[in-house]
Amino acid sequence: MFPEERRNKILEIINEQGRCREANLAKQLEVSEVTIRMDLDVLEKQGLLSRTHGGAILNPKTGYERAYQYEESSFPEEKKRIGWRASELVSDGDTIILDVGTTVMEVARQIVRYKDITVVTNALNVATWLENYPEVSVIVTGGTLRATQHSLVNPYADYVLERLYADVAFIGANGIDVNYGVTNVNIPEAEMKIRFLKAARRRILVADSSKIGNVARAKIGKLEDFDLLITDNQADSEQVWLIQEAGLKVEMV
Repeated sequence: MFPEERRNKILEIINEQGRCREANLAKQLEVSEVTIRMDLDVLEKQGLLSRTHGGAILNPKTGYERAYQYEESSFPEEKKRIGWRASELVSDGDTIILDVGTTVMEVARQIVRYKDITVVTNALNVATWLENYPEVSVIVTGGTLRATQHSLVNPYADYVLERLYADVAFIGANGIDVNYGVTNVNIPEAEMKIRFLKAARRRILVADSSKIGNVARAKIGKLEDFDLLITDNQADSEQVWLIQEAGLKVEMV
């Protein structure tokens, strides 16, 4: 196994478990603890994790981009409640933008009860889910496929978005912070989210409570760029109060 392959494997393990120990990694990857320590040092310099005594944890600020299947298993009930509440903001005949992500996917599952809906999305899993519902018309943005999140990013997506105007956009994020605004781990996806904001009359932020207080590497916008944040009822009350004081309405479900 090449060093880069081994480091990617380390990131997969820590991404799934949240933390790891040098001894366990060495045994699992069949290398020495010295080699593991060198790998962890490299990954820390890249900002992908933070070293601890005898191991490492995920970087609490920028973090490592979790693959869709891992993110899907986190806070599933909370995301379902968020998706249902968000879907209540939709009306028959609306044109809706659906962003990438597991929470937005829950919105997609709930809007199928409406009639004459048009959905614009850069998420392939959203598009394939909705293709089975005749009352929903789906427009997929063009672009380059990111398999990690089943997403399409620029180039070419702008061509579609410049010609559309939606009633409401549902946007996901990796970080929501009163000082740093709304952020995302992946830069190309953050660029798409910015375009979605410009193409919609109402902008709804949907994110589980673990995203509140986090700061990721790519800025999507200020808190005031959104009309509403829908999160779950486990959100830190002080953080929620600060966000509301900054001008963003918050609903906890």
